[in-house]
Amino acid sequence: MKHAALLACALLAMPAVSPVCAQDAASLKQEMIGQWELSTTDRSKTCVVTLKGDSTSHGLKLALEPGCAAALPFTKDITNWSIKGLDIVRLQDAKEESVLDFTEVETGIFEGVRPNEGVYILQNLAAARSLAKSMDQMIGDWAMVRGDGNTVCGLTLTNNDAGSDNFQVFLKPKCDPVIAAFAPTQWRLERGQILLMSDRGETWHFEADDNAQWRLVPDSADPLIMLRQ
Repeated sequence: MKHAALLACALLAMPAVSPVCAQDAASLKQEMIGQWELSTTDRSKTCVVTLKGDSTSHGLKLALEPGCAAALPFTKDITNWSIKGLDIVRLQDAKEESVLDFTEVETGIFEGVRPNEGVYILQNLAAARSLAKSMDQMIGDWAMVRGDGNTVCGLTLTNNDAGSDNFQVFLKPKCDPVIAAFAPTQWRLERGQILLMSDRGETWHFEADDNAQWRLVPDSADPLIMLRQ
């Protein structure tokens, strides 16, 4: 629906603002009002931003938590926010110049780039904290077992940064040859799955089943299951 509205805006581009465009911008503004987490991609540096619907002479009001400037120094220049064009959420300074522009890359997740610094993420605060809690619950020792209950490998998921939003994973000795050959070195949570990745670019996907176990997908007659230890 949102993409249809954007297409309509493009087709109706005229000197006067079309009702469809105005409605879409108004909807985005309403969706953004609330608390958001502004962070680096690995969430090593975070800042809580409260976007408000009240207008000022230069944009819309916002509030930054006290620790923002220390965590992300560029935030000291942010004084207000606005919606620009069809789908840009702009954090801006007192002169209405962009400090950081965001576009939605997934539902509720916005991405922005600062030249020579990198990518920053803006996402709903409750969702961000839920993800962090889920990540914390994953860190530690796991066992890989087959469907018959036999343990075929042990591994440890860590919160050691491995780059590209991934974290280090370590296999324990005496793993099944198939798992040892796969040799995962990194992991992450993505869209409800645990992803294990090797240095060769191979990725295994595990999904939680009804028994709170994580099964390798696609499933097979001899499933591989990850169990928290």
